[in-house]
Amino acid sequence: MELGLVTLLRAAWVAAILPVVIALIPSSKINFFQQFVLGFAKRGKIMQSSSNKFTVPQKLFIHFYILASVWTTLLLGATWLYAYSTVPKISEPYLFSSIASHLTGGSGIFSFHSSHTSKEHRSRIAVSIFLLLLMEAQVLQRLFESIYIFKYSPSARMHILGYLTGLL
Repeated sequence: MELGLVTLLRAAWVAAILPVVIALIPSSKINFFQQFVLGFAKRGKIMQSSSNKFTVPQKLFIHFYILASVWTTLLLGATWLYAYSTVPKISEPYLFSSIASHLTGGSGIFSFHSSHTSKEHRSRIAVSIFLLLLMEAQVLQRLFESIYIFKYSPSARMHILGYLTGLL
């Protein structure tokens, strides 16, 4: 199951990014493709007002940040719970050597609980939590900006495929 989900997420990521990467190639042979991709990316002032076909109001940007904040919070909580259940507990909470050993990734020789995870695995968990905390801060900042700072014009539009890609 895990391998299938990871493969599916990687395939979705590649499918979403590949057209953009191809469109960035400076070649006149793919000018039509570049214009095609740019047509989906246009929004706001760079979108012609006469091309409202397949567009949504740009104020729907807030959906990106609501979904992202919920999703990132769920991932952060799940990762945190996984880390809590995986990392060995400190046997004597106020003993300096036990705390120092735990914080530095010690082998747990002096504790009653043996280490169930390798140092590399614990390091990956810590990095994942740190990156998710950074992502959560960025998403909440953008959500705050979308609600309180950005004032989108009622005529500001974006292409529906750009909107769906953003949600993906």
